[in-house]
Amino acid sequence: MESEDLVFSIFLIFTGAAVFATLALYARQAMIVAYIVLGAIVGPSGLALVNDPSLIEQISHIGIIFLLFLLGLNLYPQKLIQLFRQTTLVTLISSLSFFAAGYSVARMFGLDNSDGVIVGVACMFSSTIIGLKLLPTTVLHHRHTGEIMISVLLLQDLIAIFAMLVMQVGTGDQMPVMQAAKTILALPLLVLIAYVLERYVLLKLFMRFDRIQEYVFLLALGWCMGIAEAGYAMGLSYEMGAFIAGVAVAASPISKHIAESLKPLRDFFLVMFFFALGAGFDFGGVQQMLIPACVLAVVMIILKPVIYRFLFVRLAETPKLAWETGARLGQMSEFSLLLVFVALETGMASQQSASMVQLATILTFIASSYLIVLRYPTPIAISDRLRRD
Repeated sequence: MESEDLVFSIFLIFTGAAVFATLALYARQAMIVAYIVLGAIVGPSGLALVNDPSLIEQISHIGIIFLLFLLGLNLYPQKLIQLFRQTTLVTLISSLSFFAAGYSVARMFGLDNSDGVIVGVACMFSSTIIGLKLLPTTVLHHRHTGEIMISVLLLQDLIAIFAMLVMQVGTGDQMPVMQAAKTILALPLLVLIAYVLERYVLLKLFMRFDRIQEYVFLLALGWCMGIAEAGYAMGLSYEMGAFIAGVAVAASPISKHIAESLKPLRDFFLVMFFFALGAGFDFGGVQQMLIPACVLAVVMIILKPVIYRFLFVRLAETPKLAWETGARLGQMSEFSLLLVFVALETGMASQQSASMVQLATILTFIASSYLIVLRYPTPIAISDRLRRD
């Protein structure tokens, strides 16, 4: 019976995702919105067609592991250093501004200080998926825009990783100081282990058997899960271990092969991760936090492009490019959902703040996608004049 339930759940997730993704593309929306909406409809708070909380939690957990591993693969040290010099100040000032705005909105609607901090942190980030998926790459102007966006988004991702680490340390069973000391020691040790294994074992195996695609896929998968498990055994999280596994091979010539070999698996778990986020929606909590979430979404949609435009002009970019870049970064992030999910799991956030962030994030996804495809060139633009690959 359990196997039948699992097969039925997989059927609902991927057949439903195909249908909803088709509708999303016709509506000029990002497909992740379709996955979240599908989860909300068929999950426990909706039609309850998929109502096993443990299955949903495991699905989302594995999805997070692969998301962070593939994020780490994109952190090329040399390119990042060059871009970070240009955009570090922009990212820090904008992140603090968005944190203050999110915190203020949360407190204005009666959430306590802890929830206000969680909401503020969730507002600091923009969506990598929406920002880059809606960006054409065939025009030099947009290649430059893409470089600026990537540097900002990756810096934000690093801030998000640090926030997750703080959550992990702050919720340990041991005393905070002891737990922090253990984490501080475990983190560089795991980085060292990953670096040594990558250089003297993983790289040699890839170079020897790189023509056998099945082996490349298995070795990449084993590397990700192996370092994730090592991180967990050392007192870190699976997610942190997976992130380190990605960073360890980012500068290696094999990183592109790993990213390509795991691309289908990434897409598989992307669907499941965002479905699980939607399935975890509490409609009762959403109704209670509807007005606060709408206010937060409106504030972010208006504030983010304005702040980014101001800062990018100070960075010597043209006003036109600054406006466009700000608009493309003018939403909350999948990392906002991830962080509030982790905060809820660790008891650092209430259900009210989680519902507020979840709904506000989805609203900004929808609104931002429409604003971009109506005004700027994208692969799915409504106007032929704006449609670019």
